[in-house]
Amino acid sequence: MKPSVVTVVGLSLVCWLSPICSAVAQDLVQGRGLAANCFTCHGTNGNSAGGVPPSLAGRDRAEIFQTMKDFQSGKRAATIMHQQAKGYTDEQLQLIAAYLAQLKPAPARTPAKATY
Repeated sequence: MKPSVVTVVGLSLVCWLSPICSAVAQDLVQGRGLAANCFTCHGTNGNSAGGVPPSLAGRDRAEIFQTMKDFQSGKRAATIMHQQAKGYTDEQLQLIAAYLAQLKPAPARTPAKATY
C-alpha cells in the first residue's frame, strides 16, 4: 500500500519543524532559568500577590523587553529594577520576555495575613 501524498507531506513537515520546535523548547527552558530571579518579587510564575509589584505572567513579550531596556538605560525610574536589568544581555532579556509572555496569568489575589 502506497502512502498518500498528504501523509508524505505531513511527515515531511513534522520532520522539518522538529528542529524548530526543539529550539523553541530550549529557549523556554533558558528563559525559565533566567526568569526565576523575577519570581522573588513578582510572585510564583510571575503572578504577584496583590499586584505589587505588578504581575508579569502573560504580558506582551515586546512590552516586557522594552520595559527592561528602559530600566537598563535609566529611561524608566526604579528603586531596584535598573540594577536587575543591567545584569542581562539583550538575548537574555528576549528569552525572559518570551518565557513570561507564555505564562498563564492567575486571577488577582491578596497576600496572606501574617500570623505571629
